[in-house]
Amino acid sequence: MIVLETIEVAFAMFSALPVPQPVWNEKNMRYAMCAFPLVGFACAGFWWVWSAACWYFSVPYLLQGAGLCLIPVLVTGGIHLDGYADTCDALASNAGPAKKQEILKDPRCGAFAVIRLCTYFVSYLALCEALEPSPQALWCMGWAFVLERALSGLSICRFPLAKQTGLAHAFSTAADRSKAGYVLVGIAFLAAAGLLMGGAAGAVMLAAGLLVFRRYRIVADKQFGGLSGDLAGWFLQRAELWMLAVLTACQLVSGGGL
Repeated sequence: MIVLETIEVAFAMFSALPVPQPVWNEKNMRYAMCAFPLVGFACAGFWWVWSAACWYFSVPYLLQGAGLCLIPVLVTGGIHLDGYADTCDALASNAGPAKKQEILKDPRCGAFAVIRLCTYFVSYLALCEALEPSPQALWCMGWAFVLERALSGLSICRFPLAKQTGLAHAFSTAADRSKAGYVLVGIAFLAAAGLLMGGAAGAVMLAAGLLVFRRYRIVADKQFGGLSGDLAGWFLQRAELWMLAVLTACQLVSGGGL
């Protein structure tokens, strides 16, 4: 029962899928971050279903790409994009860590957030339209969805926090940070192994995801004074875009054979 509630907490928080809404408590939040990567499996599943439907019904490439672009947003409800937008606004301010934290708390959407979101979706849509959703490509991107969430959850368990409030603080303090961290490391290794099984493209995607993760830690520490939920969302969206870009590039270089 606790395992099921833990999964429900993760999906209720990090997805827009219809799941029961359990009351959060010490027990079902202890390992909620460990269930976070399961949302990645959901994204992967919907990518497979949509791609199969597009192949069966000969859906035009642009519409096929639009579906792939929208699936992660529809599955998550855009929760990570919200953090991405807020962080883009804060980074564009070129202010100190304290001011950047104030910008993160501001519910208003600034000009730089709008600009970066438009740029993000144009890039994501173009990459999805250019991608040939072969079984190998879908395999690699599916594990990318899982890896980015395992690393994001790991950061919440292990990175120093910038403030003692907010969702990141709530999940971090409620978690068994040591055991949950080890579980998330294990899931990250599993996702990494899955990517490596995808060949050269998967290996390059793994390298790209880890580089973005490294950059995330540096930005969190130096520019914000620690981690926040918005930064975790910023990392996840950037990792997803870069791994998709690498996958598409590898496929184009190989002549579509991937």
